[in-house]
Amino acid sequence: MEKKTKSPLKSILTIVISLGFAGFFLWFALKGLDFKVIQKSLSRANYWWVLFAACFGIAAYWFRAIRWNLMLEPMGHSISNSNSLWSISFGYLMNLTIPRSGEVARATALYGVEKVPVDQSFGTIILERVVDLVCMVAFLGLTLVFKGEAIYSFYKNSGIQFNPNKILIILAILILGTILFFVFKKKLANVPVLDKIIRFIDGVFEGLTSIFKLKQKGKFILYTIGIWVSYYFAAYLVCFALPETSSFTFDDGFLILVVGTLGMIIPASGRIGAFNLAMKYGFMALFISMGKNGELGGEIGLTYSFISLPLQIMIMLSMGLISIPMLARARNKVVEKYEFHE
Repeated sequence: MEKKTKSPLKSILTIVISLGFAGFFLWFALKGLDFKVIQKSLSRANYWWVLFAACFGIAAYWFRAIRWNLMLEPMGHSISNSNSLWSISFGYLMNLTIPRSGEVARATALYGVEKVPVDQSFGTIILERVVDLVCMVAFLGLTLVFKGEAIYSFYKNSGIQFNPNKILIILAILILGTILFFVFKKKLANVPVLDKIIRFIDGVFEGLTSIFKLKQKGKFILYTIGIWVSYYFAAYLVCFALPETSSFTFDDGFLILVVGTLGMIIPASGRIGAFNLAMKYGFMALFISMGKNGELGGEIGLTYSFISLPLQIMIMLSMGLISIPMLARARNKVVEKYEFHE
């Protein structure tokens, strides 16, 4: 049977749509903006703080790489920290081209250098997203406690409509679908086409449940904390680069991280536009809660985003581009090893 290749038209459409999202949100964020204010702020910025923030951004990669190894260990896989790091870096690089494609690219890259089945590693990546969501909710809780007024201001300015009934319906469908899958799994497995899908889902499920089999739960928690503390300082330290935000408190950093993370969820190419708009609203909320001009806060928020977002992209590009030769070299070693045994 011939291996089906991914349709180039589908990839092109995905890129065009993500670029469309980026363009729309960027236009919306910059609408009516006084560029002279941003230009002035950028010229006065202290970029040593940005470099300091970059160190924490890179540290998050390393913590995530080691934590991934802990998640794969219960399934009998002992991989090197470097291969884990470069697989993650390659995945983030792919996310810059096609949003959300990095998860599959990361699992595929790891298979090439460590022969970990894609379905199993993909399951742990999904589990990572669940853990990240829990951490995100924890930071949201801290923001509500310390900056409740500001988060409410962001909610009003963002135009987000929260409908709990829709979320409950989606959760009910997912739970019902999961129950039906496990009830009829054996019967469905008799169908050749469905059998491959079921085996893939089983592999993903094994990856998801690996958290319950962790041998080093304490380390897993510590590395998770390390990842999010690194994210926090990578976001907060950039504030010290700008004179207008150098007096921001530790509590303000909570809101900046939460709002920025929400902006990254939207599948815009390179997070462009969505992140800028989120920062505009977030800083408007902070300035209003401080009794300052909200419009000025929006302009400063965009200035912040024009420093923070390029910093994130530069880290993803540099780490991703380095990962290509590193993964290629590791893959060659795997090939040589198999050839030697043959």
